[in-house]
Amino acid sequence: MFNRLVHRSLRRLALPGLIGASLIAFLFAWTQIRPVELFLSDLRAEVALNVGNDAGRGNLLGIEPRLYPGDYQSAGRLYLKLQGHLREAREQGLLNDKTIVVFPEHIGTWLVAANAKPHVYSADTLLEATHWLIASRPFDYLSALLSSEAREDYKAAVFKMHADYMAENYQQVFGSLASEFGVTIVAGSILLPTPSLVDGQLLPGTGPLYNVSLTFDRDGRPLGLPQRKVFPIKSELAFTEPGQTSQLGVLQSPAGRLGVLLGADSLQESSYAPLALASSQLLVVPAFLRGAGQWQALWEGLDGSLPGDDMPEPGELTEEQAWHQLALGGQIGKSGAIAGMTVFSRGKLWDLDTDGRSFIALPGQTPQGIHDSDVAQLLNLWL
Repeated sequence: MFNRLVHRSLRRLALPGLIGASLIAFLFAWTQIRPVELFLSDLRAEVALNVGNDAGRGNLLGIEPRLYPGDYQSAGRLYLKLQGHLREAREQGLLNDKTIVVFPEHIGTWLVAANAKPHVYSADTLLEATHWLIASRPFDYLSALLSSEAREDYKAAVFKMHADYMAENYQQVFGSLASEFGVTIVAGSILLPTPSLVDGQLLPGTGPLYNVSLTFDRDGRPLGLPQRKVFPIKSELAFTEPGQTSQLGVLQSPAGRLGVLLGADSLQESSYAPLALASSQLLVVPAFLRGAGQWQALWEGLDGSLPGDDMPEPGELTEEQAWHQLALGGQIGKSGAIAGMTVFSRGKLWDLDTDGRSFIALPGQTPQGIHDSDVAQLLNLWL
């Protein structure tokens, strides 16, 4: 009798344990399943703007891609898409050993979704996609969340738990493109925790997130240090830290001394003085603008800082006018640069529509922008 009771009790205890073990085994197996890759999205690209003539001094070439979640299924897929756009540029005679190629802000940030579950790419919203990223690696997420600073939210933890392969993929994609086509590439930007270069390798740290840009030379090696965004916009400030204006500098490129400002940094007058002191000759701005139709919407003012005495009040300009008059288009002369370019991305990343029209800026001249299009666009400025 006693033995039967013991066996019965053991069976009762074993059942929950068996169920728990099965659930853990299922979760482990599910997190290991990788996606079946979809077809590449639209690879079409057109030369929307070609200013000047080839005088042997090089050129600024902006690539405004149209990006979608499927483009980030793997680093290889992103590489193939951007490779197609550079091949189009080469066929049009726009690439040479002094070419500087500029990609948009945050083009590397979405590598957070690389090699994820199929549910991530088919999600309707960015929030839903983020939840699937968390579900795919729950223990890594909890570890990153517990190690995050109090001011950071769950977004920071998601980026931190993917930081190692994001940095590796970012360098692999843009370094390889630079070496394959023999051009200098300003690789937009990527969100990483306290990144640094160690023996030529981009490595994330353990501190807060920064929005950083890295430039690659013609051999695919990093040119200079990762440059941090100095003035994150309000939505970024919840989980990223600002850089320092004193860290703004120039890089020596085959086409001249090159300055890089990230997005809203170009709307801040204080960003231009350090570049002038460093004798910048060229200035490029990888940029990002969210919201369908935002380019023609009313400008809401400087995000996260007070306007100066001569700064228009919110609602007095459209976004287009603000970028043309208050950002690089109106301030390039203060940097000492003789030519510049701002490059946006287009497309739809889950429910996040992106807008903006890339443009060329020359001191004392009205900016020359590209038109709206359903395909990727190239804009070129011969120096």
